Amino acid sequence: MQAMQDHAMTTETPDRILRINTVLERTGLSRSTLYRKIQQGTFPRQIAISTRCAGWRASAIAEWMKNPMFYSVDDHSAE
Repeated sequence: MQAMQDHAMTTETPDRILRINTVLERTGLSRSTLYRKIQQGTFPRQIAISTRCAGWRASAIAEWMKNPMFYSVDDHSAE
């Protein structure tokens, strides 16, 4: 039984990092609307991948898509 639990933990899919074009495609937002929503705190902030590269956690985008009209970064900052 323990071996099954250990196996389940190691095969868990890691949270993917999505680049801007993928985020725009999934959400249907324009680039300017996406950045405006980030400024307003109504869209997840991107994370730095490297010095000149950023992306969004797939889980954060999925969470936003559950309720885009009422999403607030403040509500999800502790997660």
